[in-house]
Amino acid sequence: MSDSTPARILVVDDDPALRDLLAEYLNVNGLTVETVGDGVAMRAALAHNLPDAIVLDLMLTGEDGLSLARQLRSDPASATLPILMLSARGEEIDRVVGLEVGADDYMAKPFSPRELLARLRALLRRARVSAGPLDRVAGGQAAQRRFGPFLLDLAAHRLLRDGAEIPLTSAEYDLLRVFTECPNRVLSRDNLVDQLKGYERDPFDRSMDVRVTRLRRKIEVDPGAPVYIRTIRGEGYLFNPLGEES
Repeated sequence: MSDSTPARILVVDDDPALRDLLAEYLNVNGLTVETVGDGVAMRAALAHNLPDAIVLDLMLTGEDGLSLARQLRSDPASATLPILMLSARGEEIDRVVGLEVGADDYMAKPFSPRELLARLRALLRRARVSAGPLDRVAGGQAAQRRFGPFLLDLAAHRLLRDGAEIPLTSAEYDLLRVFTECPNRVLSRDNLVDQLKGYERDPFDRSMDVRVTRLRRKIEVDPGAPVYIRTIRGEGYLFNPLGEES
């Protein structure tokens, strides 16, 4: 997806009226939208044309959104695809579970189409592969950041371990980028929210903790005893690029 090409959005929801509303609103606002009503149709649509982002209802008839999100994250073709999850239930536990299985953002129904558009645009900005000006070093060469056996390639938005790529969602990549920019420094949840451009969550909810947990699963040998992303009780998180025990 380039800046001049309309982003392609796949809406997966079993409410025909909502699908029509979102298709009309997002199309009017410059996005290309395809809508489907269930997991079978979602997989058929993905096989035909991979979108730039998915709007996925949690409470689908048949296969629910959590199951479909897990499938998306387990498939290399869609492992990093931005997912905005919708649900008629707005409890924190639903949001946390949705984020734990790999959603990048979460909205409770009913919602404002305008807010959904803003959230989608934020996800799409974060998912763009082109590196920003802070990701470059003198001479125009792309920066690479190393920690332990890992290499974070800022130009390609890729994380490698001993040459093998570890798939990251856009939210996981952005969080790791921020940590590598601030090694050996305690970052509060407020700090992280401020530095994650386009992140529009309440800094006092558990969403940031869930994102940290997901990232730890990708880089820690034992996520329950992390050595790279350490929790500093009562303060926040500290990234230790040497991976040393506390």
